[in-house]
Amino acid sequence: MQENKDQQRISVLFMFYGILFCVCLITANVLETKQISFGPANMTAGLIVFPISYIINDVVCEVWGYGRTRLLIWIGFTMNFLFVIFGAIADWIPGAPYWHGEEGFHQIFGLAPRIAGASFLAFVCGSFMNAYIMSRMKLSSAGKNFSARAVLSTVFGELTDSIIFFPLALGGVIPWEEMPSLVITQVTIKTVYEIIVLPVTIRVVKYTKAHDHEDVFDYDVTYNIFKFKEK
Repeated sequence: MQENKDQQRISVLFMFYGILFCVCLITANVLETKQISFGPANMTAGLIVFPISYIINDVVCEVWGYGRTRLLIWIGFTMNFLFVIFGAIADWIPGAPYWHGEEGFHQIFGLAPRIAGASFLAFVCGSFMNAYIMSRMKLSSAGKNFSARAVLSTVFGELTDSIIFFPLALGGVIPWEEMPSLVITQVTIKTVYEIIVLPVTIRVVKYTKAHDHEDVFDYDVTYNIFKFKEK
């Protein structure tokens, strides 16, 4: 009986990371509506928060394994999808005659179907690529070199995300010859972000492992992204 209770125990830390993951995804959607510049580099303000979702992905995959990360990604996808749908419905409903914020509201919540579809597909593919690289590298290194797999998984994950998103969302809107530099800039900046906060990520991973007494190796996991069981 005690064993069944332990197996059904819900990790408070996993719940916290899941909530933070969803909040970051939804916040990034809102911030994406603002364009910002750092020197010669132009980007969206979503860059402030979106890489955090990959860091959480790394932490969850490192501690609880690919199966739990798969669950987290689909939960994040669903919550983000609901946010976009509810925002689109609210944007579609006519505003009150005395309200004059229609244009600003539309800029934030009137996400074009093309951009929304590209964003969702890119997120799923990039997130699962990130988790897959983390999982496979942990097995091949016998759990060593967390820093290397955290950075490399981000490179592959963000590269997958950008290669899918920019052509689908902005192809024909911006010149095709600008696509490679746009993708490389995004991946580079997000990877540098990951490297800068890596000391914090390492401490969070160590604390989480010690707190939950978990350090999963995916010896018998299936990497089918549509399998909702952990193995």
